[in-house]
Amino acid sequence: MTNHVLITRWLNVFPELAELEPETSDALSDAVRFERLRRGDVAYFQGQLCQNYVMCIEGQTRVFKTSESGREILLYQVGPGETCVLTTSCLISGNPFPAESTVEADALLATIPSNVFHRLMSASPKFRHYVLSNYGDLLSSLIMLVDEVAFASLDLRLARRLLAEADSRSIVSKTHQQLALDLGSVREVISRYVSEWERMGWVRSSRGSIEVLDEAALATYGLSGTEIPRPVLRLGSQS
Repeated sequence: MTNHVLITRWLNVFPELAELEPETSDALSDAVRFERLRRGDVAYFQGQLCQNYVMCIEGQTRVFKTSESGREILLYQVGPGETCVLTTSCLISGNPFPAESTVEADALLATIPSNVFHRLMSASPKFRHYVLSNYGDLLSSLIMLVDEVAFASLDLRLARRLLAEADSRSIVSKTHQQLALDLGSVREVISRYVSEWERMGWVRSSRGSIEVLDEAALATYGLSGTEIPRPVLRLGSQS
């Protein structure tokens, strides 16, 4: 695929760039580089310096934090038309990447070198507004995650995650282990909740996926968790 075609795709996925000053658009088009990553590739290691402003054209990456005990928790995902809030933060502050980013679905990324990013942040009010506005939106989603982890129990977070991850066929294409990693829990606890919800007719669990059968019940549970009895965990903890 030629660079011209890639630039066209990039601009189609990020239409806001068309509103930049002509000289800024030209500078971005001259500097942009495209990178293809395969599922399972590491996009950023924890502690790595950020050399580029990253914009996702296709595919998806996941950004997560790992505790000293090896427990993971998903911070956020980056999909088409989105940028990485931690990469932006690192470029602005000069600090290393504080988490890890891996590829969930084969990705095509547009990258802007840090020297060009900083030059345009200083020279272009429109580019600066775009970056900071986007950064603010993404930061809000991180605050929501902190709120959810701090104040919502694991079962409520799992119910919400299943609804958020379900595709047009109501299928969540993740294993119990993957959901546990996303939520900072362990597979056994996730499996207990899923098994109980399957018994209640809310979901159907298959190898490598979960089908949401009763979206309304799961949504009600995810909002309050008080109107419908929760599954009883006899062994282990909820997180």
